Amino acid sequence: MKLHTIALGCQMSEADAEEMSAPLAARGFSRADTPDEADVILISTCTVRQHAEDRAISLIGSLRPWKAANPNRVLIVSGCAAERAGDSIRQKFPYVDLIVGAKSVERFPEIVRETLDARFDALKEQPESFAPEILPPTASPVSAYLTIMRGCNYSCSYCIVPSVRGRELYRPVEDILGEARTKTAAGAKEIMLLGQTVNSYESENAEGKVGFGDLLRLLDKTPGLERLRFMSPHPYYVDESMLSAMAKCRSVCEHLHLPLQSASERVLKLMRRNYTPGAYLEKARAARAAVPGIVISTDIIVGFPTETEEDFQETLDFLKDVRPAWAYCFKYSPRQGTQSASWPDDVSREVKEDRLKRLNQLMDELTSEALKAHVGKTAEVLCEEPGFGRTRGGFNAKWPGTARPGSLASLAVTGATKRTLLGELA
Repeated sequence: MKLHTIALGCQMSEADAEEMSAPLAARGFSRADTPDEADVILISTCTVRQHAEDRAISLIGSLRPWKAANPNRVLIVSGCAAERAGDSIRQKFPYVDLIVGAKSVERFPEIVRETLDARFDALKEQPESFAPEILPPTASPVSAYLTIMRGCNYSCSYCIVPSVRGRELYRPVEDILGEARTKTAAGAKEIMLLGQTVNSYESENAEGKVGFGDLLRLLDKTPGLERLRFMSPHPYYVDESMLSAMAKCRSVCEHLHLPLQSASERVLKLMRRNYTPGAYLEKARAARAAVPGIVISTDIIVGFPTETEEDFQETLDFLKDVRPAWAYCFKYSPRQGTQSASWPDDVSREVKEDRLKRLNQLMDELTSEALKAHVGKTAEVLCEEPGFGRTRGGFNAKWPGTARPGSLASLAVTGATKRTLLGELA
């Protein structure tokens, strides 16, 4: 039996797909490179933006002929779009066999067992005839995702995540450390910690309370771990313990993705982001003071309801002060079920597109500046494939020739393209 997985949207979606593949691998499923080869297709969906959900709906519709060609095939739709629009998907696509919302990821082994046992009798009657084959992770062969928490306790007025992911749930410390050891033993050199507000993590172990900074220190001791990253932190939880761990832990990379969304204090209040531009700036300055050379990146939304040209200009001016190395920039789109969806979407499409264009132009300048600052210097790169890797600060890097995937090398930076450092391996 063969499984084909498709992860749409964010890194959490990719991590969910990897996690849900594991019980299928344990049942003997091997990887199918294409849908046509597959007995089961698992689609992990995202719904943070309308475009991501539209992609999922289009993909499910395109698989109608695949299902019709062999009704015994199994189509599984999971993740955030499945949580938000499960009833609609079920009505529109009756050939979907299983819909697993984001809140039910942990129960997936139990849910899928019932479905597959009814469909594939051989798996139930002769499990010994299938040799287990662990499916490869969806991330880079040398970089692995590790989910440490799910859900979000915030209620940002534009965000659908709390309703589809639920309240924050934190994995036990020992489970996280055990999975990290398993991943590095399997060859991962880099681990990316994932969570909706990843740095709000808190739990306990035998020694007492464990916060996010404590978790970084514990993970830093993982045998074979060269690099430790995390996404996406919330500015509110950037504290002294976290920054101290980033500064002192050998494996923690010098990169902090710090979502801003807007630098208009009025718009931030409407977004319910619980910080001011001034407070955000203090966090960025504290990070740079604690971790010399740290690379900061961010997220920006343009065209939020009632955003004026003055509000948008405040964001542009603020970015010129903070100078992030890159940003993920988006046009606001209302998400059904959020507070802002009930407000007039009063910034026209043309204005949103114009603001996004101007924002991207500024960010292109700031990214170019950040890349050029590395020219003439050396940077440690982790080789992910021949001739390509990433620096500790998160920049892509290319060089002529090959290097063994998973190896660390020193790159003499000689130039840069729009998004990538170029150089020679020392």
